[in-house]
Amino acid sequence: MTHRNRSRNHLRVITGRVCGRRRSVLFRVSRLGGWCLAVVVFLFPKVGLAESITWERLSDGIAVSVWKPGEPCPRVPAQLVVDMDPTMIRFSVHHYAHEGLDHPPMMEEWQKRTGHHVLFNAGLFRENFSYLGLLYKDGRSLGSRRHSSWQGLFVAEPSVSGVKKARILDLAWEGFNEAQPLYREAAQALMLVDHTGKIRVRDSGKYAYQTIVAENDDGHILILKSLGVVPLYDLGRCVKETFTTVRRAMAMDGGSSSDIRVLESLWKKDKQTEDRTSWRILFSGSTGVHIPLPTVIGVSPR
Repeated sequence: MTHRNRSRNHLRVITGRVCGRRRSVLFRVSRLGGWCLAVVVFLFPKVGLAESITWERLSDGIAVSVWKPGEPCPRVPAQLVVDMDPTMIRFSVHHYAHEGLDHPPMMEEWQKRTGHHVLFNAGLFRENFSYLGLLYKDGRSLGSRRHSSWQGLFVAEPSVSGVKKARILDLAWEGFNEAQPLYREAAQALMLVDHTGKIRVRDSGKYAYQTIVAENDDGHILILKSLGVVPLYDLGRCVKETFTTVRRAMAMDGGSSSDIRVLESLWKKDKQTEDRTSWRILFSGSTGVHIPLPTVIGVSPR
């Protein structure tokens, strides 16, 4: 029996206990029926709370929010979330060596160099700063090889018409032609949640800052950056259960590599969290511990 079916059966049992066996009487008494419904709603809060979060539109195709999952995800801290419409914005992969740099820059320097509206960290890298997995820019490989077990591949900017501008490929189900890629930009990392709803990482219990890339049913790309440490498995389960429109999600590098930055000039007005922390400051990348990043992905208007 699936988790969803077990939940439905459990709901029927609880509803029966709360509302009593004489359902016909309860339905005739509107007040009692309303009370019964209220109890059920209280016991089973609406799944998909993430779809009702408050967004701040910064430009065409880019909106941001500070989302606190709360009770449905007790071990998941607040998240910075960026919603992006690929029909209005484009994605660009950057690697420091390809840019002719001697050393990886900090995120602030990356933004000054590229001028992107949004920047976020890509996948994992070795001690010599080479990328772990497939990495493509402008249709050409940047020299890294396919990782044998990581099945998530973020791709963008197709070379043909009639396909999505950006999406997440699951290499366990879909192919990627390395010699003639369909997409010009690509970055490989861990598959987190697949189209069946399966969480594709083990529950290690290890806490770290996380960066998640997700694809919605409407074709939008979501970036989630945790403001506190969290097990990757827990975050994947939370995204699965509360963002009901997410069809796939993958995990980029975590820990001190987890980083996101939004161009401050995009803010027309600032918002504050419940503890009066500025959204603009949170999205400026000026909080937390950060390290130089060899590989980033940038977002700019088309």
